[in-house]
Amino acid sequence: MTIRVLLADDQALLRSAFRVLVDSEPDMEVVGEASDGAQAVLLATEHRPDVVLMDIRMPGTDGLAATRMISADPRLAAVRVVILTTFEVDDYVVQSLRAGASGFLGKGSEPEELLSAIRVAAGGEALLSPVATKGLIARFLAQDGAGACEDRDPARSERLASLTGREREVLVQVAGGHSNDEIAERLAVSPLTVKTHVNRAMGKLGARDRAQLVVIAYESGLVRPRVE
Repeated sequence: MTIRVLLADDQALLRSAFRVLVDSEPDMEVVGEASDGAQAVLLATEHRPDVVLMDIRMPGTDGLAATRMISADPRLAAVRVVILTTFEVDDYVVQSLRAGASGFLGKGSEPEELLSAIRVAAGGEALLSPVATKGLIARFLAQDGAGACEDRDPARSERLASLTGREREVLVQVAGGHSNDEIAERLAVSPLTVKTHVNRAMGKLGARDRAQLVVIAYESGLVRPRVE
């Protein structure tokens, strides 16, 4: 299967470089280019890409607003958004994950990392850069305590009560940045069992993917951020 990619960045030179890189892969193709968030949403609706590489800072409708609109559209439930950011630690990244992005990647990443991120996001199996993303969220949620979580969804936190004991255990492990195989080894179960628990937890909590599970785990207080 060919992974369909939409590029959203206000810099034409970067879009051109990304297009050359993505189109050079036999299992990928660029299906559209957007110079701002509004155009990204329009093209996502038109082309239904597997992955959107979304610049976070664009004129007009920025990447954060565009990500939120894509995530809120039931027709685009299968579309995964990967945020591209110049800064590894950026409050907008956390807001983007809350808005529905599957993860983030620095613009200074190696080409192989970008291609891997696209494949991971398209597969929907794992959180992009799990340790880095988990650490980023933890730092921001810890910086100013409850104030950092003012925009949390109380209803989502309450849904934690609907999780089984094993689903909560798995959620804690996901928030720790562990893969299904690692969680299976830690809990002495099969990777397929872990995947089932993860999918059920996502369904009960209304999470699109593992990235949102991490955010929910921290915002609900199930996992406490540690500041080193």
